[in-house]
Amino acid sequence: MSGNKVLIVEDERHIARFLQMELEHEGFVIATESNGQRAYERIVQENYDLVLLDVMLPDMDGFTICKKIREVMNVPIIMLTARDEIEDKVNGLDLGADDYLTKPFAIQELLARMRACMRKHNSMPKEAEQGEVLSVKNLKIYTARYEVEVNGEPVELTKTEYDLLEFLVRNRRNILSRDQILSKVWGYDYSGDTNVVDVYIRYLRAKIDDRFGEKYIHTMRGVGYGIKD
Repeated sequence: MSGNKVLIVEDERHIARFLQMELEHEGFVIATESNGQRAYERIVQENYDLVLLDVMLPDMDGFTICKKIREVMNVPIIMLTARDEIEDKVNGLDLGADDYLTKPFAIQELLARMRACMRKHNSMPKEAEQGEVLSVKNLKIYTARYEVEVNGEPVELTKTEYDLLEFLVRNRRNILSRDQILSKVWGYDYSGDTNVVDVYIRYLRAKIDDRFGEKYIHTMRGVGYGIKD
């Protein structure tokens, strides 16, 4: 399973560095993050094959990260912690972690658990992994994985860009007002500038329309935006 991308979320630098060196030696592609909030943002915005998640983190603890991640995606998660109370283990697993390993641990045990975890996820039926697939022309959205492809090529989107695109595609052939988009994508309590919609429409056009040379997102002046088949 060399070449798999793994995010190590650990605020103790020496532990993170040790894990990084050991896993890179085994052929994994490693990224590290020490802050809980930033880790959550990176997990939903970037594509990882597995996350090694510490529990005690600044800004957002591992349990909260795991819970929030499971609300939006199914990336494999192994929790790493110095806390070996049974309640913590049960809590982590109930929140959606695939496995739970207490420090200190042998690197060979971690590797074995990582391999088992990724095998389990890779053995899922493709239909279950993809969930609902939304299509417009050559654009496909795999809703269970929060992944987007155009002409078979992956398109890297932030969580907000993805939410905006999915909303437009689900309502294709309709022109949606800025207020409709704001309330759905940013929430009914959003109090910022409505120009944020125009900004994110530009982001999407740059990543999809401009990149692939095909017009997906249409504007009706004075009304709003829409996607046409």
